[in-house]
Amino acid sequence: MNAASFAEHGFVLVPDLLAKDECAAVSKELEAASSVSGGTRTLLRETWCQELASLLRRRVPLVPQDFVAVQCTYFQKSTSQNWLVPIHQDLSIPVAARVEHARLTGWSDKEGTLYVQPPLSVLEALIAVRVHIDPCSLNDGPLRVVPGSHRLGRVQPESAADVRHRNGEIVCEAASGSALALRPLLLHSSSKSSGTGLRRVLHFLFGPAVLPLRLEWRDAV
Repeated sequence: MNAASFAEHGFVLVPDLLAKDECAAVSKELEAASSVSGGTRTLLRETWCQELASLLRRRVPLVPQDFVAVQCTYFQKSTSQNWLVPIHQDLSIPVAARVEHARLTGWSDKEGTLYVQPPLSVLEALIAVRVHIDPCSLNDGPLRVVPGSHRLGRVQPESAADVRHRNGEIVCEAASGSALALRPLLLHSSSKSSGTGLRRVLHFLFGPAVLPLRLEWRDAV
């Protein structure tokens, strides 16, 4: 886990983060989380998921020890639950309550949780860790990232394709038990799966325990 490379490129692959038996244990827990929509954003309220978040914080040195896990999103892509994700940045965070302030925009509600787009300084501090429960090859709709794009601040949607053309794109294939650590401001996308495998990913978001502007996290572990 090269901190300098992570700072420059905005992502790094973490191999062998979970052992086979640990993946099997998570897989068993996910059987109850499967949904017709292909995922959920609420897993951090489960005890086993909170324990996994604590494990990631210990095993991924890029995550500061005083950071808290604030969200875990489950993605389940398969032949029956298949989609593509256009190039974008992750700009919203889950919060406990609405706060009226000019620097807080894009309020929305997803699965009963309130989300907001906070100031850029908050987004720049966040770290996401995507844990692969299954192998993810080129045929499984892997994440595609634009290296260095996290250093550009908020990128307007109409400019994202130009940034990708200028910086290039890297396809992040991953083995079972590996993880991808990335900055949420990194431009990323994924295509539909063209294979027959199951691609299950747990996307954890870590951030500072205290937020500005009287904001509070919806969940913090």
